[in-house]
Amino acid sequence: MIYAVILLVFFSINYFTNGSSFHEPIKLEQPEFNALLEKRSIEKIIIYNKKDAEIFLTKEALKDPANKKASKNILDQPNEKGPHFILSLGDVQNFEKKLETAVAEGKLKNYNFQESNNWSEIIISLLPIIIIIGVWVFIMRRMSGGGGGQLFNIGKSKAKLFDEKTDIKTSFKDVAGLEGAKEEIQEIVEFLKNPEKYTNLGGKIPKGALLVGPPGTGKTLLAKAVAGEAQVPFFSLSGSDFVEMFVGVGASRVRDLFKQAKEKSPAIIFIDEIDAVGRARGKSTMSGGNDERENTLNQLLTEMDGFGTNSNVIVLAATNRADVLDKALMRAGRFDRQIFVDLPDIREREEIFKVHLEPLKKVENLDTDFLAKQTPGFSGADIANVCNEAALIAARNNKEAVDKQDFLDAVDRIIGGLEKKNKIITPEEKKAIAIHEAGHATVSWMLEHAAPLIKVTIVPRGQSLGAAWYLPEERQIVRTDQMLDEMCATMGGRAAEKVTFDRISTGALSDLEKVTKQARAMVTIYGLNEKIGNVTYYDSSGQSEYSFSKPYSDETAKTIDEEISILIESQYERAIKILEENKDKLNQLADILIEKEVIFKDDLETIFGKRTFDDNLAAIVS
Repeated sequence: MIYAVILLVFFSINYFTNGSSFHEPIKLEQPEFNALLEKRSIEKIIIYNKKDAEIFLTKEALKDPANKKASKNILDQPNEKGPHFILSLGDVQNFEKKLETAVAEGKLKNYNFQESNNWSEIIISLLPIIIIIGVWVFIMRRMSGGGGGQLFNIGKSKAKLFDEKTDIKTSFKDVAGLEGAKEEIQEIVEFLKNPEKYTNLGGKIPKGALLVGPPGTGKTLLAKAVAGEAQVPFFSLSGSDFVEMFVGVGASRVRDLFKQAKEKSPAIIFIDEIDAVGRARGKSTMSGGNDERENTLNQLLTEMDGFGTNSNVIVLAATNRADVLDKALMRAGRFDRQIFVDLPDIREREEIFKVHLEPLKKVENLDTDFLAKQTPGFSGADIANVCNEAALIAARNNKEAVDKQDFLDAVDRIIGGLEKKNKIITPEEKKAIAIHEAGHATVSWMLEHAAPLIKVTIVPRGQSLGAAWYLPEERQIVRTDQMLDEMCATMGGRAAEKVTFDRISTGALSDLEKVTKQARAMVTIYGLNEKIGNVTYYDSSGQSEYSFSKPYSDETAKTIDEEISILIESQYERAIKILEENKDKLNQLADILIEKEVIFKDDLETIFGKRTFDDNLAAIVS
């Protein structure tokens, strides 16, 4: 666009000036001038300041090949308007007499004297420089964030300042769940509101708090609530806002950020996704010693706890990659405390549902406890998405209020993907899919520690041709027998194909991926394998990702592969044995699936009878 505008300006000038703006008059000597005058080739002459004369040729003279250079401009276009030549004058009186004689003899039409007005010429000559400066200013403004007055502000902080009196509306009441995290972070707010309560006892204000947790759990929302509750200036920015293509800009922005915060202290700085600048130094093999990101991190470390730091500025930061952060950043005195923001449990999910259901037009007596039970492992962001998706599904079905079924459909949509009822599937493939899903359902029903089944479908969803929904128990620790039962249930699909058709297909890809990850975790991470022993090769610090070597020998690697294979194959054989014992019920379940396409827990109870494990679990819980 910039180049197009420049070309447009040049061609517009050329068009309106008939090409004269792009023409430099040819310097003429006195004998050549006399020759042109004798040939009657001169139309008119304009004398400027009695020093220089501009000579304009007639139309006939412009056609003469001898005047070819004068008749064309630098763009090789006709230049009829002129001037075509310029002549430096010596004795002006003699020159004027010569022109009077030429006019009298008809060799020249007219001539006149003018005072030079070179403003237009000066502007046109300076136009390229003006355009270049304009383009440079435009680029610099874009690189420094746009807007007027920011030409030299590229090293300034991009932090957004929230005014505690007008901008901040979020409070701790708007944050459902996260009781432990709120309790820890409320202490920081209390310190800012009433510092004497702590300083009288010799306590010091914490320098910073790091919010760590999976995506969507409410880290940024918690920081917004702190800003609303603390009633102090709140600077918010992302870790990537420090990153710039120019050397030293990141460090300059850190200095400017803390300078602004100290001027308004007490204040809070919130850096979202701090891992963008806080990664461990010296681990990247691609960059040199003068890495811009490392310079930015060094400046951040100095500002948080170095000479001349101000204790009335608290830094909050959020990340889901605490394992890759630099150790110097994590030490006490910088981030004094780490607040882990975990996925919500069933009680917290119910509270989050109540918050997001508030703006929805829903049916009366909607069971939020039931919705919380149907969404194990969902984060706060996932629950917000479920509520929004349920409202869209209800609107799509022309309902006046969102009901329970809409929420169940929304959960299915988010977990499994969009239904594809028009997908072309042959009867043979449909039978194979039904047997596969019935195999999962049968094995999980027969195993004590497998997750209870909710429903099974052979309607294609997303990338899967069929799916089974389970309601897993929310455990804090998992035992070996529980993991083995889950692996056996996962292998139930492929085992059912083997038992029924005596051949297997590619439909178990996701099952194999899941069970292989579980088996590898049992052997290499959790130390649940007798042959490998009580050893883990898991590195919680995240430093192993920079290593080129494995933490075990080739012989151990071979043993690990063998043990993983033994684990998977043993559960596969176990699943085959269970299905062979219940082959009639497996086929009966598959026939119902082919007929109805979707079956629920009640259908399995009709075929297999009630699950005794559920009663035992209920007795233990009560």
